[in-house]
Amino acid sequence: MPRTERMDVQGMSCANCSATIEDALSALDGVAEANANFATDEASVTYDPASVSLASIYDAVADAGYDPVDETVTITITDMSCANCSQTVHDALLDTAGVIEADVNFATDEARVRYNPAAASMADLYDSIADAGYSPVRETEGDDDGESAATAARRAETRKQRNLTLFGAAFALPLFGLMLEGLFAPDALPATIPGTALPMEVVGFVLATPVQYLLGREFYENAYTALVKNGRANMDVLIALGSSTAYVYSVATLFGVVAGGTYFDSAVFILTFITFGNYLEARSKSRAGEAIQSLLEMEADTARVLRDGEEREVEISDVAVGDRLVVKPGEKVPTDGVVVEGESAVDESMVTGESQPVGKTPGDDVVGGTVNENGRLVVEATKVGSETALQQIVETVREAQSRQPEVQNLADRISAYFVPAVIANALLWGVLWYAAPAALAGFVDWLPLWGLVAGGPVVAGGTVSVFEFAVVVFASAVLVACPCALGLATPAATMIGTSIGATNGVLFKGGDVLERVRDVDTVVFDKTGTLTEGEMTLTDVVALDRTAADGGERAGGTRTDGAGATAAVEGGEDATPTHPETDLLYAAASAESGSEHPLARAIVDGAEERGLDLATPESFENVPGKGVRATVDGREVLVGNPGLLADAGVPVDAAAEARQGLENEGKTAMLVAVDGRLAGVLATADTVKPSAKRAVDGLQERGLTVRMLTGDNERTARAVADELGISAENVRAGVLPDEKADAVDAIQSDGSRALMVGDGVNDAPALAAAYVGAAIGSGTDVAIEAADVTLMRDDPADVLKAVNISDATLRKIKQNLFWALGYNTVLIPLASLGLMMPALAAAAMAFSSVSVLSNSLLFRRYDPSEEYSGF
Repeated sequence: MPRTERMDVQGMSCANCSATIEDALSALDGVAEANANFATDEASVTYDPASVSLASIYDAVADAGYDPVDETVTITITDMSCANCSQTVHDALLDTAGVIEADVNFATDEARVRYNPAAASMADLYDSIADAGYSPVRETEGDDDGESAATAARRAETRKQRNLTLFGAAFALPLFGLMLEGLFAPDALPATIPGTALPMEVVGFVLATPVQYLLGREFYENAYTALVKNGRANMDVLIALGSSTAYVYSVATLFGVVAGGTYFDSAVFILTFITFGNYLEARSKSRAGEAIQSLLEMEADTARVLRDGEEREVEISDVAVGDRLVVKPGEKVPTDGVVVEGESAVDESMVTGESQPVGKTPGDDVVGGTVNENGRLVVEATKVGSETALQQIVETVREAQSRQPEVQNLADRISAYFVPAVIANALLWGVLWYAAPAALAGFVDWLPLWGLVAGGPVVAGGTVSVFEFAVVVFASAVLVACPCALGLATPAATMIGTSIGATNGVLFKGGDVLERVRDVDTVVFDKTGTLTEGEMTLTDVVALDRTAADGGERAGGTRTDGAGATAAVEGGEDATPTHPETDLLYAAASAESGSEHPLARAIVDGAEERGLDLATPESFENVPGKGVRATVDGREVLVGNPGLLADAGVPVDAAAEARQGLENEGKTAMLVAVDGRLAGVLATADTVKPSAKRAVDGLQERGLTVRMLTGDNERTARAVADELGISAENVRAGVLPDEKADAVDAIQSDGSRALMVGDGVNDAPALAAAYVGAAIGSGTDVAIEAADVTLMRDDPADVLKAVNISDATLRKIKQNLFWALGYNTVLIPLASLGLMMPALAAAAMAFSSVSVLSNSLLFRRYDPSEEYSGF
């Protein structure tokens, strides 16, 4: 049936824009009519949902260069019991008018919905979930103490399952005692209730009936909704079938409808065990989501704002961009901002994973939720509310948890047919045991396994009738199957993996990205600002004596490295006994103090770091492309390339060896002349980050090819590559910014899968072209569109962490899938062969899903600095 959708569109500036949108929409198969109105910034489209999705319509508008308005929300949903439930909710949401995309995660009990606010409201989304038979947590349901509605609902669900478990256990214990009496002392109790003619089995009926009502009601109601309303069988159907079979058969036996024994104890044990499993599962889910909750709890509740010269404490929601906030030692930084006054160290460990406090001075960015350690700071707010880094991190993690890896498709395909197949299998074996009990019993006796339940049917020498044994087999085969474990295997591990990443400053945009990172075989680094600091620093000072300055034989000199250490340069007795390198640096830095060139700033900063008090040049001239000429303390000082000194008639041959050696190390060498004589050589370089070598070595040890792109010349690129251990054939120099994407394409042209690491702005095209794009050093800018992975710290070692987390998460998923599939593969045949009691089958089912969650929770201890050691 055709559907008409109205949407708001931003970015239209003329009638041609509306025509472009209409053409883009009309080109889609399934679109009957499209209209765009430039005056109202609206578009309407009539389409067939069976032929084209609303997501495709939105993509068409976006591809045309315009912005269709949408909103994304996360809704917590209670009472989903397996992957089939999440699929039911997913389908219900997509059938709702205005819903563009929906991802429902059974492990987190959440639905992430992208919708058109012009066509749908939150109430519509809630109603569609409720109509599907599930309970959405509405935002207004939070506790009075400020606890979120979702957290309150999870706590309530955990308490509910705990109380139901205790209730069931209270009735199960006396039944367990009666069962032991029947097994070990069958004559200890009379056949009838003392003082009455009622058989002792009535006690079982009295104890089992309340359990069936209180514990079983939820399963029966959910099973009815799944089968009748949604036409899809889920785990509740299996539980309802198994429990009701034991209870109804026992009631029929008690009232003489059929011959046989009663299984009231099994009916109670089944529901109690499974409810206990649900309680453990609810607890595990809450613990798995603690990482996000911890991040949210980091937010400050109030802020101290400077207004009219006075400090005023206000609610965090009242803080606006531009407000100046006072942050005292020990307090949380209320929101993202920039330091305008004061100095301190800030603990950013929970946001970026940085273990050591980070020094902050005026001009430095700070992240909301971090803790001021020891000094008073005045911070100007730059981001508030949902725009802060903390909120963006939480949003990114939630999005990542809603987008599952491709391996989940296997589990989804199996889950879609699992419950019907289990029911069919149980019916088949129930019929087979009823039709050919002797033959099957003989086959089972031949197997090297334990004996049949109750010794088997009476025709095979057992103690129960053929019909009764067939019922037991049916109930056990239904109850032992666990689609829940299969549905939890991938999302539970993904949830923990993305949370580990978030607490270590590594943000994955989706579970699919988490999976792709593991598949990369090549890591491509942009050099500047990624492997290197991205800023020029003074590294060497080489002073030459007057004889050398006149162009004669070098009689002596000294060299200072970047740390300020002085090394003697070969020379004779004429070498100046003072500190010629200090005099050289003083003259050059004083001359360069009038320049804003990056190389000049590196020399000046280097001199100031060494404690030199620089002079203000009496005259200054910038010589384009060559250097500077200045007068310092009455002396003429030249700092620049050989061409600058040659133009002034200063011989430079004496510096050739030193200059060549420095440039071979990838440094930029500058000559210095004083009063027409060559005085020495200064060198600057973009220094390699301390962790870069460790990151490259770690990646290569994992068998990954490490490549480097840079706009620098070949010699500088080779020097940096040699220092890092990157082979020369994996270095590409002279790459302009707009050529990086082509370079990545060339690297991937042979089928390689590249992880490109660069900044999220200048390298955006290259990040988008790569198999996986990682933006490094984003700081407070979390939502980088071109990046699949966002590395909040400016540390290349976090690339190795991202690879480690991806590999570890995929291994954990495979562990979970191995257990879930292996469990069902082994136990379903055992139950079908009559080797398991229904109560034992129910206990095994409950244990299966809990074990998958527990295995995932153990993953929380993983340190991504090390390679994962599990299989």
